[in-house]
Amino acid sequence: MLKITPSELQVLALYIHNISGIMLDQSKAYLLEARLAGLVAELQCASFNELYYKAKADASGKIRNAIIDAVSTKETLFFRDASPFELLQHKILPELIDRRLGRQGIPGSKDIRIWSAACSTGQEVYSIAMVIQDLLPDWSRYNIKILGTDISDEAISRASYGRYNKFEIERGLPKEKLKKYFLPLSDNGWKVKDDLRSLATFKKLNLLENLVGLGRFDVIFCRNVAIYFSSTDKVSLFQRLAEILEPNGYLIIGSTESLLGVSPLFEGKKHLRSVFYQLKQSPQVATPEIKPAFPGRIALVNQ
Repeated sequence: MLKITPSELQVLALYIHNISGIMLDQSKAYLLEARLAGLVAELQCASFNELYYKAKADASGKIRNAIIDAVSTKETLFFRDASPFELLQHKILPELIDRRLGRQGIPGSKDIRIWSAACSTGQEVYSIAMVIQDLLPDWSRYNIKILGTDISDEAISRASYGRYNKFEIERGLPKEKLKKYFLPLSDNGWKVKDDLRSLATFKKLNLLENLVGLGRFDVIFCRNVAIYFSSTDKVSLFQRLAEILEPNGYLIIGSTESLLGVSPLFEGKKHLRSVFYQLKQSPQVATPEIKPAFPGRIALVNQ
């Protein structure tokens, strides 16, 4: 396998940071060598410098995208870290539905929008969709939409197809949900059923870009992605997430992540064993005499 020199690593790491936000230091030399080996061989590069120059000269952007696909982390599984999905089921969705209901218990016209940033091959998106359909048998009444984005073309393509092999299915997906929400394929794989797939839209997105064009969201999942960013890029990311999160919306980050010292715009809140974030300037919304969407449960609108 071709070895990368310290100077080549410095140049390539800067290039990768500029196009993706991913930070790589000298300790990641072996990672780059391993992940880019196939691309180096395919393009018949004699060095990593040659790969860099070919990427810079490629007006089509194909080599750049191939580098991003190779170095971006695609480690994911269904219902990864169960607590965010329990939070979604038992607190966030009931509160959002209660806010959308009028006095007669009829859903209003406003959508409920959920964004899974850095969604990889789609397991997080479909896990969210399964929570929604489990909780709301009549989910189509509520006009709920999920957006999944990722910087990798390959990841977005696979997420859009909604097809998973046996190994991927067995990582976190309960058997009852497999039977309920997936169809078996002839190659021993599985495909997401159409009604679940209809909840989701996927698109390529670099989180370093302007996010305002995405619209506003009631819930943002941005888990285990900012850990690959520099301190400056991390501050910028959460500033821009604050701009598109609804005033009473919910931000969910990774279980090992914290916004302490990163963004003064958010405050952390706890529910059972889960932590989520809301905007500090969120107005307190009074909701007198609203009929709860879930009998026996008090809507905790102002928590």
